[in-house]
Amino acid sequence: MSTLDNTSENTSTAAGPAENAPVDKSDAQWRDELTPEEYRVLRQAGTERPYTGEYWDSHTAGVYQCRACGTELFTSNEKFDSHCGWPSFWAPLAEGTVRYIHDRALGMERVEVRCATCDSHLGHVFDGEGFGTPTDQRYCINSVSLKLVSADDAGK
Repeated sequence: MSTLDNTSENTSTAAGPAENAPVDKSDAQWRDELTPEEYRVLRQAGTERPYTGEYWDSHTAGVYQCRACGTELFTSNEKFDSHCGWPSFWAPLAEGTVRYIHDRALGMERVEVRCATCDSHLGHVFDGEGFGTPTDQRYCINSVSLKLVSADDAGK
């Protein structure tokens, strides 16, 4: 069963516990901690322009964390070139690290992807686009929602 089949009208969390305790911060705290662009995307479900983000064309080995709370969400092992202008992954790092919301904004039927720990907007997941990945899914994630910890830096 695909991720998209598991979505409900409002929200649905992937099975399994998130490793980090839930983050509960006020809007003022988020505004203090995030840049205006990070706040717009992470807290207001905005989207960065394609081909402008830091990681859309990155091939650095490592782990992608939520920029807002540091939860490990994706790895470079699941990242692939979809040529859409945003970082694309065929699966999250582990079940329970992201949650899904049925999104009907802008007249489209999509599935929004959020960090399960801090509820920050990450991007959307699309199913059945024929990329030939193991899941046939594309997690289209905003670079500004992520922080890459390279494999070289992780060992230090």
